[in-house]
Amino acid sequence: MTEAEPSEKVDPPSDKTAEPSAVKETTPAKKPAPGKKPAPELKPFVDNGDGTVTDPNTGLIWKKTDAWLDTHKFYTWQDHRTYVDQINKEKHAGIDNWRIPNKQEASTLVDKTGTKSCEDKNGTMFPLDPIFDAGCVTNTWISECSDDQIIRYDLKIGLDTPYPGNDVWSSMRLVSKPGEASAAVGAKPAPVEPVAEGDKPAAQGSTAKTDAAPVAPKSSGSGPRAVSPAPVSEELKATFTARAKAWAKEKKK
Repeated sequence: MTEAEPSEKVDPPSDKTAEPSAVKETTPAKKPAPGKKPAPELKPFVDNGDGTVTDPNTGLIWKKTDAWLDTHKFYTWQDHRTYVDQINKEKHAGIDNWRIPNKQEASTLVDKTGTKSCEDKNGTMFPLDPIFDAGCVTNTWISECSDDQIIRYDLKIGLDTPYPGNDVWSSMRLVSKPGEASAAVGAKPAPVEPVAEGDKPAAQGSTAKTDAAPVAPKSSGSGPRAVSPAPVSEELKATFTARAKAWAKEKKK
């Protein structure tokens, strides 16, 4: 009789099922966000030694003194051509195409670095390169102004300000652009050309309210082409009138 062979020990089946090998997921690398290009470093103004200053960034030539320093007078918009014509008649620094700036040009005078300042006629510092003569006035007429809408540019805050009515005083800074035609006596400022997006400075002024100028007698005269005036409420007119009267009262003391 043959002896039975011992049966092989068989382990019971495991309840665990084989896990599939982990698949390494790869996430596509994100492209870094394009950084903003730093604003180009501005070149400093150049004193030409003849009563003018050149801005190498724009090619504009500025008169080193403003109308107040030259004449110790303020001018209404209607009378501003008197000063402009006189400077062109004299051919200051050999230039005869002096004119008032437009808003875009005036904004390039405002120092945006916070490192340069000039003293105005009242002894107050404002953001203008000290290469210009001290004792000047912080406002200037700009070519966007018209008989229908009086607008001054304030270099102290880098903003243009509209005023109701025509009885507003201001100083002015004259600018010349090489290649422009000579200015005719009594000629109106040239229309403002649109500026390309890439040519705009880093910071630009916008319309804002500031203290109104003193009241002046009306005078006849012609200005540049009319622009559509911004609507002015009766409340705003009253505010400007009150400020003007207060300013005039203070000056009489």
